[in-house]
Amino acid sequence: MTFDSAATDQPLVEISDAARDLVLAYRGHSDKPNPERLAMWVEVTGVSGSGFSYDMYLKTVDDAAPGDAVVSVAEGLQVVIPSGSVDQMQGSTIDLSDSPGGGGLFVRNPQSPSPAVGGATAGQATAAPTGPVAERVIQVLDHQINPAIAAHGGHAELVAVEDDVAYLRLSGGCQGCGMASVTLSQGIEVALRDSVPEISRVVDVTDHAAGANPYYEAAKK
Repeated sequence: MTFDSAATDQPLVEISDAARDLVLAYRGHSDKPNPERLAMWVEVTGVSGSGFSYDMYLKTVDDAAPGDAVVSVAEGLQVVIPSGSVDQMQGSTIDLSDSPGGGGLFVRNPQSPSPAVGGATAGQATAAPTGPVAERVIQVLDHQINPAIAAHGGHAELVAVEDDVAYLRLSGGCQGCGMASVTLSQGIEVALRDSVPEISRVVDVTDHAAGANPYYEAAKK
């Protein structure tokens, strides 16, 4: 199926000018036959932290299968999303990082690997996860974790349990805290894995950029 990003108010995927220019530059140096037929392919390969991981590469648009999405962007460039990644990529933007350590292409995706995680932000009421594993996780949070981090004004909330993964949202002093990842990996995750063996991984889905009064500020680089 073919999409024209200029013909709809809500394109499947967009690409920034900087990212597009970089892809076109790579394509211009390709030694493959018919380089003008090379599209940028983007597919979801798994989960990394609270988001998806991706594979991005140049490949001829002629290899697109009937169920793949072919998005026309600009200057003759097309983006191909394999059929299995179309729903997960809806509304994404391919951009170029301006990190001081060296930029690279990345995907800004509003979708979440967990349907139960997407959409809610700290401070909004959400339905408490149910089930025996979720109930035990909540007990550990209520009786062990939250009393400990309350000294710093922090709070941890269970958002979802899927398979062996617990999705948590941090708030208060932990939202925007520069030490949040350490607290999560060396404190919260260890306690949960010890008390609830069914949980092998904890994912932080907090919007730390929205923290209004963090206990710690993130380290400046």
